[in-house]
Amino acid sequence: MAISVPLHQLTYSFFSNPQGQWKWCAKPSYSFSNNSQNNIRAIKASVETPPFPLFQNPKLEETPADGLEPADPDFYKIGYVRSMRAYGVAFKEGPDGFGVFASKDIEPCRRAREDLMELQDPNLASTMREQQKRAREFWEKNWHSGVPLKIKRLAHDPERFIWAVSIAQSRCINMQVRIGALVQDANMLIPYADMLNHSFQPNCFFHWRFKDRMLEVMVNAGQHVRRGEEMTVNYMHGQMNDMLMQRYGFSSPVNPWNVIQFSGDARIHLDSFLSVFNISGLPEEYYHNIGKISSDEESFIDGAVIAAARTLPTWSDGDVPLVPSIERKAVKELQEECRQMLAEFPTTSKQDQKMLDSMKEPRRTLEAAIKYRLHRKLFIDKVIKALDIYQDRILF
Repeated sequence: MAISVPLHQLTYSFFSNPQGQWKWCAKPSYSFSNNSQNNIRAIKASVETPPFPLFQNPKLEETPADGLEPADPDFYKIGYVRSMRAYGVAFKEGPDGFGVFASKDIEPCRRAREDLMELQDPNLASTMREQQKRAREFWEKNWHSGVPLKIKRLAHDPERFIWAVSIAQSRCINMQVRIGALVQDANMLIPYADMLNHSFQPNCFFHWRFKDRMLEVMVNAGQHVRRGEEMTVNYMHGQMNDMLMQRYGFSSPVNPWNVIQFSGDARIHLDSFLSVFNISGLPEEYYHNIGKISSDEESFIDGAVIAAARTLPTWSDGDVPLVPSIERKAVKELQEECRQMLAEFPTTSKQDQKMLDSMKEPRRTLEAAIKYRLHRKLFIDKVIKALDIYQDRILF
């Protein structure tokens, strides 16, 4: 209830002077009575006293239109499910009990097997499907109803088993080790060492120390690794992108071991092509002399040019010189065959790059598949550009 109290200023007040003496001081005389001589009106203050909580009506909370309210079920945090985590979902409670609802928009999800079509490489897709089939058959054979529970719990379904196989395959280190008098290939799972990234020009390598049966990560001879520089190793020497994709799930546009299968009869002079790009060494150990070329050439020459020197059809007949007109004709034929290869792809490299840039949260399998086909097209483009540079310089 509301109470009105008239308030007036007091007639006298207490104050102290500088000497510390207290005394009264007369103020304009007002009284609490309703005197007509008072020039000050009463101030009415309204004090609202809330009713006692027990007598309050229960406040009704607004219920959403769908009749569901956010909830945090305790049973989700106890028992054997305490090791589980929920991402992208929300729990709600309604008249019929608890339910699980999406907390954000979820795009249509496809299985990894469907992403194999995005590789645009039928041979690689067929090989990877065969591997998945073998893993599924192994699970069906060994994860039957009579298998012990502790084994069954390791892989409740074939999809989880295939995932586990792919993790072990992409993390294991393959190398030759000597155990006693026996030298054999071994696949090992080594913590920390499996975190090293791949590079075609690594600064480290793995070494098996026989006496202690220990795997060491050693720096390449003559190479200085500065503080803060990433340490890398070469996962698989001499393998194309399809093998890297099949084993580790990635590819590279500068893989020096990429190959293009040419079907025509056109050939170029090997020694002339190597001299144009200052490439030296044997075919299995090609490298380019960085100190002998300009900065522009250095930015162009990479692993793809080394791969072009290995994969282009070439001829070399001792001291027989090349004929420029015949050499240019061969270059044109090889470039035309490369353009035909690019035309057979359903998409172009620009479309693939635009697709990658437009995806906000792409699936890892889909992203890897699109990058694989993009790297394939970029390599073919690189070969075409390298042949352009070659035919412009064969006379010099």
